[in-house]
Amino acid sequence: MKQIAKITEPDSLLQHRAKPSANFDNLPSAAKEELRQNLLSEQGHICCYCMKRIPEGCPPHMKVEHFKCQARFGELQLTYSNLLGACTGNEGQPKIKQTCDTKKGNKDLTINPVSTSPICETLFKYNAQGEISSIDNNADINEQLNNVLNLNMQTLKDGRREIYLQVQERVRRESRKDKTSFVKFLEQERTKWLKRTDNKYRPYCCVAVYYLTKKIKRNQN
Repeated sequence: MKQIAKITEPDSLLQHRAKPSANFDNLPSAAKEELRQNLLSEQGHICCYCMKRIPEGCPPHMKVEHFKCQARFGELQLTYSNLLGACTGNEGQPKIKQTCDTKKGNKDLTINPVSTSPICETLFKYNAQGEISSIDNNADINEQLNNVLNLNMQTLKDGRREIYLQVQERVRRESRKDKTSFVKFLEQERTKWLKRTDNKYRPYCCVAVYYLTKKIKRNQN
């Protein structure tokens, strides 16, 4: 999960919200498409929860997620800070295979990708098997990762594992450098993973950033 810095909401959403009896369901299709594009842009075209690539041409590849669900927080259904872009999370498949917003449904999360205190990226760690977990083994956070969002479903673990091993191998090949040069290399690699290309982050980018940050700290001591 990567922190999301919200940008200015679309004018069409603002105008719709000002109408009597406005709700998300009667948001015009053109306004809904503009909203989707806004969410994709601010998130770098990755899912707000699992960090998978959200392909161009959405829908059907993207859902507008209400962080606070519409069923119990109807007053927030058109509030831009409550809206996120999520992958379809294997919608239509058995619950055991569903992830992200599709799996979450109307459940609450305390982990908010939009929050700046704490920044969500600081809450997680990743291992070589591609598993995501709480960095301090917080039971509530692990419950949300595993059972509310199902982020340790096998295909997601496989995707994160591929990135972890790819970065690990690249670092291993450079590890014979002197410490100063090695740390510089690690910092440059981390910067690459934090940057966007054509406004897109690389899928599962935070896995690489976590691994590289850990290596930098170890080699700076």
